[in-house]
Amino acid sequence: MSQILLSAKNITRRFGGLVAIDNVSVDLKQGSVHAVIGTNGAGKSTLINVLSGEIPPSEGSIMMLDKDITQWSQPDRARAGLGRSYQRTTIFPSLTVHENCRLSAQSNHQKFWSWATPASKCTFSNEAAQRALEAAGLAEFAHTKAGLLSHGGKRQLEIAMCLATHPKVLLLDEPLAGMGAEETDRMLNLLDSLKKEHAILLVEHDMDAVFRISDEITVMVNGCVIAHGAPDDIRTNPEVQTAYLGEEE
Repeated sequence: MSQILLSAKNITRRFGGLVAIDNVSVDLKQGSVHAVIGTNGAGKSTLINVLSGEIPPSEGSIMMLDKDITQWSQPDRARAGLGRSYQRTTIFPSLTVHENCRLSAQSNHQKFWSWATPASKCTFSNEAAQRALEAAGLAEFAHTKAGLLSHGGKRQLEIAMCLATHPKVLLLDEPLAGMGAEETDRMLNLLDSLKKEHAILLVEHDMDAVFRISDEITVMVNGCVIAHGAPDDIRTNPEVQTAYLGEEE
């Protein structure tokens, strides 16, 4: 059985009188891509924000690697092995691809006592950046300005920046948004190669991609989970077809 690296139980998040997510539970397992799907406003991004520590839950608990991280800050979760990407590109376009990854590696390996040594000379950070670029398929673009990458390349770089922090859990918020068929194939191949060593939560609107890459799928509507299971079970679930995928004729 695959090891559960992150377990969120009965997560609820309220914003005043609005319940954005209501009693949601997910288990993220090493070797598995767990997709969360739903229409706009279903609560998917709010769930990622709670899991990553960007906002606290109103109720519920989050365990990662057998530690209760419910009250941990976002930086503490990142240092403990939680990486995430955002819907919008968050790279430094004027820096090289390698420099972007090196900065991410440094965030998890800060050496305040070495103020006299240039950060660019940090062996640990440079090696971590190089490994991340190789894993993400971007090694050949290491010295390219990040802003010159294709849209798909920039999204790959965001994942490489996550990998540079040595995460065990990856929370990916719409990494395929705006991609063409070739870039989508490249990203899905990347995710498939990463899941062996990671637990991956994927929020995505591209249903063809979701059913192709996912091992488990959770379906949310209005902040609640209406279905969870293997892709084939979700595809044929009448409630999911009515609420999200569309009625079969």
